[in-house]
Amino acid sequence: MKHYTFIDYITQGYLALVGLVILVLHNASVPYWKLLLLAHGVCLALVHLLIRAHAGRPRQPVLNFLRHFYPILLYTGFYRETGALNQILFTGYLDPFFIRLEGRLFGFQPSLTFMEWLPYGWVGEVFYIAYFSYYVMITGAGLALFLKDRRQFSHYVSIVSFVFYVCYLAYVFTPVIGPRLFYRDVAGYQLPADVMPMSVPAVPEAVQAGPFYKIMAVIYDIFESPGAAFPSSHVAVALCTLYFSFIYLRRIRYVHLAVVALLCLATIYCHYHYIVDVVAGAVTAGALVPLGNLLYFRFSRPVTQVTHSAKAGQGTDAAQISRS
Repeated sequence: MKHYTFIDYITQGYLALVGLVILVLHNASVPYWKLLLLAHGVCLALVHLLIRAHAGRPRQPVLNFLRHFYPILLYTGFYRETGALNQILFTGYLDPFFIRLEGRLFGFQPSLTFMEWLPYGWVGEVFYIAYFSYYVMITGAGLALFLKDRRQFSHYVSIVSFVFYVCYLAYVFTPVIGPRLFYRDVAGYQLPADVMPMSVPAVPEAVQAGPFYKIMAVIYDIFESPGAAFPSSHVAVALCTLYFSFIYLRRIRYVHLAVVALLCLATIYCHYHYIVDVVAGAVTAGALVPLGNLLYFRFSRPVTQVTHSAKAGQGTDAAQISRS
């Protein structure tokens, strides 16, 4: 285990923990639980073999790329898996509770009313672009830091992954679909009649005409995992990437801040999240980024440092990394 870093421990830990959940709690809602369990075992073994192989050949280009980026390559699979597991404890979804809560807090459903207040095509397009920017933030900040400083990249991917993994665990145990349920049945589930509004406002044609509205519709049709709304990982991870802009990519920090603010509003305007999901996403980032930093600097060294230590018997103290 001497070649392991913080990101390896939390990734292997997530694989093992979810594997244990599948083994102990599987029921009729997970008919292919044995295949999922096998996939977790294979993933655990492959990650370990990759770490060992890279330690022996740190300059091999493919191994070097995979060693740094393998957690990012797993995000989509982990996310989709939550949709297969989130009926382990519940039958159905928790949306009725969240809809009633929003009604008590605001007297109406903000996730329905926001677009009705601003039914303009250009407004909708700004918000859908902001929502799409989530994918650009994750990959763009990661690539910028990978090219700029591998130590900063290791810090970045470790904390972002930590936030993702906690969100994914939440999705398994708190399945919430979000306001899209007002517009269509998802996974054969229908909202109870008592939480449905008298009328559901249609998405304005001007908004539907926008190219980014259509792009997001395609992305959700292909990659959506029903029940992955609370807390909003869009908000939690976007705020996490913003944190790294302020410490490592300072030239873009204020532009990044403006886009993240629009993204938080877009999650509600575009009918993807309840306000409660957004607040929970912000709280998640506020709690996990400091905790992740504490764990990262206390228990880990970046991949580049581990490789250097293995070859030359030297290393860089975590405090030096934090000041870079």
